[in-house]
Amino acid sequence: MLSSNALHLVQSLLRMNTVSQNSNLELIHFVRDELARLGVRSRLSYNGDKSKANLFATLGDARAAGIILSGHTDTVPWDGQDWSLPPLGAVVMDVPEPRLFGRGSADMKGFIGVALSHAEQFLNSAAPFAVHLALSYDEEVGCFGVRELIADLREAGIKPLACIIGEPTSMVPAIAHKGVYRYRCCVRGKEAHSSLTPQSVNAIEMAARLIGKVRDMAEGFEREEARYEGFDVPFSTASVGQFQGGIADNVVPRDAWFHYEFRDLPTADARKMQESIVAQARTLEEGMKKVAAEAGFQFETICEIPSFLASADDPVTRLAQQLSGQARTTQVAFGTEAGIFKQSGIPTVVCGPGSIAQAHQPDEYVSLDQLAQCERFMQRLAAMRSLSGITQS
Repeated sequence: MLSSNALHLVQSLLRMNTVSQNSNLELIHFVRDELARLGVRSRLSYNGDKSKANLFATLGDARAAGIILSGHTDTVPWDGQDWSLPPLGAVVMDVPEPRLFGRGSADMKGFIGVALSHAEQFLNSAAPFAVHLALSYDEEVGCFGVRELIADLREAGIKPLACIIGEPTSMVPAIAHKGVYRYRCCVRGKEAHSSLTPQSVNAIEMAARLIGKVRDMAEGFEREEARYEGFDVPFSTASVGQFQGGIADNVVPRDAWFHYEFRDLPTADARKMQESIVAQARTLEEGMKKVAAEAGFQFETICEIPSFLASADDPVTRLAQQLSGQARTTQVAFGTEAGIFKQSGIPTVVCGPGSIAQAHQPDEYVSLDQLAQCERFMQRLAAMRSLSGITQS
């Protein structure tokens, strides 16, 4: 059964509006103050205008290497969704099982609240390692905050042993996910009256040719790429998500833009995918510039979230299995900060309460049973007396 303290802290976090477009400082300051009451000092690293912050705190002997418990503080919005309960209400209902409803309950304030509720146990633990609490901003819009957090740790000389990211995996350790690489392409053509098309460069048509390249690549992945079983879609994907262009039917459009993404398998190379798109754009530009020197394509990176691939034999994976009581591992379809932590040299696994099937949905929820399983996970971590196979690099 979930403790009242853990439930209270999770509910407190859920009632804070930390949609990515907003500041997360209310939540960060709440966690900072909760830890300060226990005598724990938090490190805050901010975004450019200091409207958002990451938090890093060490629970236990600061001289000992530690295990990171990591979570992101931002949530997706609920605009236009058909909620039957207040998104910030943090309501518990018992149908068909006890569930806690609210934006971020599954993704991923449940994990953060349960971890925070065990701060005192981690402080008083006789374990030969520390527990680090790491909270980031802007994960949902590109995993931006965690890069600043890791840079801050490196600058401070902090070298954690491993990282457990509490994204919703139904408390089954996840050892792989695809990457997410998202780009904006802006097309500049040359406008003209639509009766004089040879004197123009149609930005929409040029964009459409490049969009066709994205679609061709997607079909190629499905047709030719070696399968990576265990994913819902066992090959890389490519798709266009937004498009805009033109001002009137009788004006050849000068400008157009579109967003597209690659979700690459851990065994694929998303950067080569993007290089293929850019190469096609440069080929198209040759004809465009014969009509108008200023015509062409420009690319902007929206986000680059690397894929994640670990192993069932990794010590941190075995640790997560021991703590969760799960003998198996899984793979997840969604992106996380795991690839970024791993690229920084920190062994990582993903394991947290709730299901991604409930995340980002109307009436998002996490079951109290899942939170109770997460609580047992934390209790086992606080009670550990050794870490088999995990050593500081």
